[in-house]
Amino acid sequence: MKDQPGNPPAPSANSCYVNRELSWLQFNQRVLEEAEDPANPLCERMNFAAIFQSNLDEFFMVRVGMLLDTAHLSVTDDKTGMTSVQQTAAVLEKTRALLADRDRICKGLLRELAAQGVELCRFGSLQDKTQSFLEKYFTSNVLPLLSPQIIGRKQPFPFLRNKAIYAVAMLKTKSGGERMGIVPCGEGVLSRLVPLPGEGQRFILVEELIASFLPKIFAHYKVDGTVLIRLVRSADIHVDDAPSEMGDMLAEEYRKSMEKMIRRRKRLQPVKLEYQGKLTDTVRDSLCACLGLSKKHLFDSAVPLDLTFMGYLRDLLRDKAGLFYPRRVPQNSPNVDPLAPMADQIRQRDLMLTYPYESVRPLLRLLQEAGQDPDVVSIKMTLYRVAHNSKIVEALVDAAENGKEVVALVELRARFDEENNIGWSRVLERAGCRVIYGLDGLKVHSKLLLITRKHNGQVEYITQVGTGNYNEDTVRLYTDYALMTADPTIGADAAQVFNCLAMGEAVEESRLLMVAPVCLRAKVLALIGREIEAARAGGDAYLGFKLNGLTDKVLIDKLIEASQAGVKIELMVRGICCLTGGVPGMTDNIRVSSIVGRYLEHARIYLFGTGERREVYISSADFMTRNTTRRVEVAAPVMDPDLRAHLERMFQDQLRDTAKRRVQLPSGEYTRQPGEPFNSQEYFCDQAYSGAWALLKRPQESPKTAKPQPAPAAPKRPSPKPIPAKTAPSLQKRPAVKVQARRSGLLGRLLGRNKP
Repeated sequence: MKDQPGNPPAPSANSCYVNRELSWLQFNQRVLEEAEDPANPLCERMNFAAIFQSNLDEFFMVRVGMLLDTAHLSVTDDKTGMTSVQQTAAVLEKTRALLADRDRICKGLLRELAAQGVELCRFGSLQDKTQSFLEKYFTSNVLPLLSPQIIGRKQPFPFLRNKAIYAVAMLKTKSGGERMGIVPCGEGVLSRLVPLPGEGQRFILVEELIASFLPKIFAHYKVDGTVLIRLVRSADIHVDDAPSEMGDMLAEEYRKSMEKMIRRRKRLQPVKLEYQGKLTDTVRDSLCACLGLSKKHLFDSAVPLDLTFMGYLRDLLRDKAGLFYPRRVPQNSPNVDPLAPMADQIRQRDLMLTYPYESVRPLLRLLQEAGQDPDVVSIKMTLYRVAHNSKIVEALVDAAENGKEVVALVELRARFDEENNIGWSRVLERAGCRVIYGLDGLKVHSKLLLITRKHNGQVEYITQVGTGNYNEDTVRLYTDYALMTADPTIGADAAQVFNCLAMGEAVEESRLLMVAPVCLRAKVLALIGREIEAARAGGDAYLGFKLNGLTDKVLIDKLIEASQAGVKIELMVRGICCLTGGVPGMTDNIRVSSIVGRYLEHARIYLFGTGERREVYISSADFMTRNTTRRVEVAAPVMDPDLRAHLERMFQDQLRDTAKRRVQLPSGEYTRQPGEPFNSQEYFCDQAYSGAWALLKRPQESPKTAKPQPAPAAPKRPSPKPIPAKTAPSLQKRPAVKVQARRSGLLGRLLGRNKP
């Protein structure tokens, strides 16, 4: 019997699907498990605990905020049929269990920290002498900076800032009346950690100090109970679609519109309240009423409400190397000659950088050399998240100063990086670059660089396609790939991408690149379909995908179809995965695994087919609906046989990881695999240090013979003509926030003048 409208999917089909929000919480649980794993050094486990909290805050700000916004609508999850109300209830229940685990794990970490000579103390456990010292310290250094408030008829409930900590007191008047007192705990004004006198490195948190001396603050009242609270607010402003009229705006108008949205985000509705201490029914009811928050969104905490202080305590132990991961630094790629021009090397053969194991310096050098090359006509680049001290932007500014046409697409709607990007767009504009802001309703998430040269009357392209952002900070922490090629067809496809972006259009045709939102998912479906046909014909068929997330139901259903046809499928999905592998009769041939380790697994790899039919792509796109239908993404074929083999080996090496890889069970739970410990990330570090990734010497010619076979199901389209240099429409520019640069010259002048 077919499902009736509004009913959940049939159980046989529904058993393959996992709710997106619950899958994300499973991922964050894996992060928390790393905070407990004794194989990780103490200070690294503290870091994982802080990451867990930061992740959870952002999840509530974005995803739970969205669920609350849609609670009154007839909206259901397209995979599990859960309504927004049902999803919210399930999320809150799972979160409560996770926070109980966090409390237990963090208590253990603090005990281990104390054993190392760094102790976080509670006020009540201190000796009288130390308490007297703290009272004097509080009176002279803390009390003058506080702004307490008593809530009453003439004093409305104050606005509580997102993620700030407040001390709350239940007060009784001499006549027996009740009041509530609230004290902000000095975020940005007071040092969070207060050192204690005596031997060793002992500290008390400033919020506990304030809570301990609330009777001194509210001297005319009897303090009948104290509690510390921390509120998380929604950040669910739909910047993906707003402002809808951006195409008609001038650059500065658009920037100001985005800045206004950022300010508005800071005042959105509360979604979670954590508290530490005894919360009386009266205070609880008052807080819920004033904040418009359900009691189900309140969470008791047995550990400090904000774990960012752990970073400072970790730094105190830097001299104890055994408490940290062994030091690793990105290595120079053995395939890049540091003395030869980058463009010459790329024209001889494709190059690939593997972050964070290899250094980003060759990419920076490519940009810097392009800015000096008299034959370079233009440099075009998409910027989604850039470093605060960006050498990438510095190179673009220098190129513009040298008279090159520099076109930068700066995505202002990169969530939580909007202010940084607004600032950089202004810097680029002042340098004479042209800045594009993307398309109405579509984020530009691609990682694409195009350098156009005109030499001896011929147009030449150098194209770089990556899986990660052009950010010199995160390339040391995120695993990513950066492909650099002189292939003319890829260059022409990239030129077409920038032309379409300049004209506010999506790419509808491409030859070698897959470009979302129009011609990425369709090509992936066609290539999966090719493997289905091969399996049904009795041949070997294979699909392998390394992703950050899998939520796109169209692709999920195609993978289920492929599994049922007999295609072997290996999915390595770090975060959200809405598909369950190993379900009898449905996903028997699908194996799902996830790696959470020292580095953030961020690279996307697509593998289609076996033997001569094998095609390999790297991509900026996950298989999430937002990537395939609402963003501009680019996937590029890796055609050099050695580079393809390199990617395939790394993919297989990660599938044999027993240290940091967890395998999904048919129940949807994740478990570690038994066996001799093998940590793929540490293995890759060793490979980079030993130079094992050096490619074999081959004739100095461009290896462009192994082009990917076109997917049979994809309709043939006329090949676009290469786009001559300097014919692309000019691109607009974007804004930037306050940024610091470590150099003088033009960039320094731009940053120093009219600071944003």
